[in-house]
Amino acid sequence: MDPVLTAEARVATALAQRYMTQLCKHFEHRLPAQCGAAEGSVEFPYGVCRMAVPEPALLVLRAEAGDEAALARLEHTVVRHLERFAFRDKPAIVWRRAAG
Repeated sequence: MDPVLTAEARVATALAQRYMTQLCKHFEHRLPAQCGAAEGSVEFPYGVCRMAVPEPALLVLRAEAGDEAALARLEHTVVRHLERFAFRDKPAIVWRRAAG
């Protein structure tokens, strides 16, 4: 199995569930996506973004990719879309790379 690089962003927002659902539904038109009440995921050709809402005001994004360039691309893609959906809310989105 190829090594997987990961990064996580913990986004504080009162609209966590809404944004997770919007991200899943937006991408599911072109990519495999799943969305439940508290978890979702989108499979991009270059990696996977897993999402969770562990509490009402927190959206956790986890990016997983096989190399540094793919991980950076995945982070950028997810942030760009989330910022577009959350333009009124303007949540802080900061990725932190997993140590490994």
